[in-house]
Amino acid sequence: MHLFCPTCANLLVVEEGPSCYRFACNTCPYVQNIERKVSSYKFPRLKEVDDVLGGASAWENVDSTEETCPKCRHSKAYFMQMQTRSADEPMTIFFKCCSPECGHRWKE
Repeated sequence: MHLFCPTCANLLVVEEGPSCYRFACNTCPYVQNIERKVSSYKFPRLKEVDDVLGGASAWENVDSTEETCPKCRHSKAYFMQMQTRSADEPMTIFFKCCSPECGHRWKE
């Protein structure tokens, strides 16, 4: 929370006065004693995060392969490849467990 001087419009600073804390201006003699707790909260609105892999629709028409799930040990997994780094790097393979109870995702 920022308070500004009503005389010269500069930012007020908090300093310790003779009997209590106070707001003071660095450029003019304005001083205002603090008699109660001054606080305010403003929580910014978080922006929505896009699913990098395209959400649930990206997994609709993918192939499956013999890959063991590290979580439930199911023997089949869906997979898709994506170029996540520069063109001279190999593609990243994303897996999703075929077991409907698990659905664990991992990459290789």
